[in-house]
Amino acid sequence: MDPVTVVGHRGDPYRVRENTVPSIVSAFDRGADAVEVDVRLTEDGVPVLLHDDTLKRLWGFDRPLASMTLEELREVTYDGVPTLREALIAAGAHPVMLDLPGGDERSVRTIVGTVRECGAGERVYYCAGAVAMLQVRAADPAAEIALTWNTLAPPRRTLLDAVRPKWLNYRFGLASRELVERVHRDGLLVSAWTADTTWSMRKLIRNGVDSITTNRVDALAAVLRKGRE
Repeated sequence: MDPVTVVGHRGDPYRVRENTVPSIVSAFDRGADAVEVDVRLTEDGVPVLLHDDTLKRLWGFDRPLASMTLEELREVTYDGVPTLREALIAAGAHPVMLDLPGGDERSVRTIVGTVRECGAGERVYYCAGAVAMLQVRAADPAAEIALTWNTLAPPRRTLLDAVRPKWLNYRFGLASRELVERVHRDGLLVSAWTADTTWSMRKLIRNGVDSITTNRVDALAAVLRKGRE
């Protein structure tokens, strides 16, 4: 059994445009165990995959996603931005981590409801900061949560009791051996993002993390293969 889960960051973005169906498929083809994708709502309340709040960086269209209907989005991106439902279908039986940038009560409830309607609750888990994850826990008492945490100081016990995460999700530079051991003693798993050099991948593996999110799925898969030889 591999020491870590390989998570494709927004799919396989160094080869295929991030947060798209082809990027998701490419990540799994290259050895990902799971993918992480970002989910936001269109103006008419449809969950779609997009990290930024506008289309400018990826699609060259400087307009907020929240001001566009799904029909308008499909038109300007030539169907390039998938709905959450389409992404879950593309992932097949594989796990999918949903990052919820700017998640509020309305968007979280809509996203969690879509996951439920797709029958994907057993293979979906959620990551973001405390505010969004508290909303997820309220919407789904059984949801698997990776609480994103950006400091070496541990989360307060009251927050952990409210969110009930399975994972703490750290920027890769924070995931020292000492931190990983402390989190494990508390009964939680450690995921780290976003490690793209083989040096950082090997260090995280030595430190005992349980999951690594990367833009270079093939490189991480190769590091793990070499470790098994």
